[in-house]
Amino acid sequence: MTAVAASWLPLSTGERSVAIEVLVHGPLSRTELARRLDLSAGSLTRLTKPLIESGLLIEVPEAGAPAEVRQGRPSQPLDVVAESRSFIGFKITEDMVYGVVTTLRSEIVARHDRPLTTHDPAEVADLLAEMASELARAYPRLAGIGIGVGGLVQERAVVGESPFLHWRDVPLGDLVEERTGLPVVVENDVSALVEAETWFGAGRGLDRFAVLTIGAGIGYGLVLGGRRVPYAEEDRGFGRHWIIDPNGPLTPEGTRGSAVSLLTIPNIRYQVQAATGRDHSYEEILALAAAGEPMPARVIDEAGRALGVLVAQIANFAMPQKIMLAGEGVGLMDVAGKTVEDTIRAHRHPLAAPIDLETRVSDFHDWARGAAVLAIQVLVLGVAEV
Repeated sequence: MTAVAASWLPLSTGERSVAIEVLVHGPLSRTELARRLDLSAGSLTRLTKPLIESGLLIEVPEAGAPAEVRQGRPSQPLDVVAESRSFIGFKITEDMVYGVVTTLRSEIVARHDRPLTTHDPAEVADLLAEMASELARAYPRLAGIGIGVGGLVQERAVVGESPFLHWRDVPLGDLVEERTGLPVVVENDVSALVEAETWFGAGRGLDRFAVLTIGAGIGYGLVLGGRRVPYAEEDRGFGRHWIIDPNGPLTPEGTRGSAVSLLTIPNIRYQVQAATGRDHSYEEILALAAAGEPMPARVIDEAGRALGVLVAQIANFAMPQKIMLAGEGVGLMDVAGKTVEDTIRAHRHPLAAPIDLETRVSDFHDWARGAAVLAIQVLVLGVAEV
């Protein structure tokens, strides 16, 4: 497999600012672009010329403008050439690899999933390389690969710790790059999701934005000033020591009454099994709770209250303009939505503005897309810290 060179690299700081603004908010007229970046017309021309010549940006006709008005460069908006390069994004779970191909603007154009039957790092890298090779047959202009993993990722290359995969200090980026010949970016999966939503999704254009994910674990990401806030403890057990109810359940994973003990899928299943002696899937527990079965209903109600407390506390302390709730556990809102809403109100000032809570019913392809966005940011635009 041969990597396609990104002929526009390296970008200067000014060129990068222009490219990102057009990528995220374009197409944009030169006048609007200059206003957004506080640039003179001459400076903007100097910065956009190499981007146009390299094929990263293109002049497009203004939508709805008469043909005679479209003549001349000043009236022609700038846009990215979204199909000029393709990117692979992988999301690795405990038992599956979810893959997507995206355009430069992160639009998913293909999906490809494979079961994960081993956690041996070399064999996982082999599988990712096989999947990349299959995708490359239909999309030969691949510019890079992004990989999202639940765990602590160092220098966008090494999985320092992943409890789901039982990994420590695995150089996944190098392993996959050796097998594919493509540049690779590895990142914590929640961080990748936050980046994708900040640039192209629910957080686009917002100054303060938060993402809360519930499922096998609990993830959290915060955006301030339009940029994700990185932190050293990323995915080192978020929620395990966030105590919601000190008298709450004690589960195999998480401190007694913690957000993890009350709210994650494995611990919800554990609580129901411990009380009833029967093992149920998460979907079955939600259905039983909705039907009024006492023990599942109690566990789901407690989970709803825990979620309400988390959302309220995030709103109280971070003051985001929007909170996006995502993950494979969001079906909780269908059954315990009222409990969540009542709990949020109980933990907010009576005159506080309502929280803009967006529940994202999605699958792991959105997380894989997030990994592809990281590849776009780092490999194409040269963003050093996102």
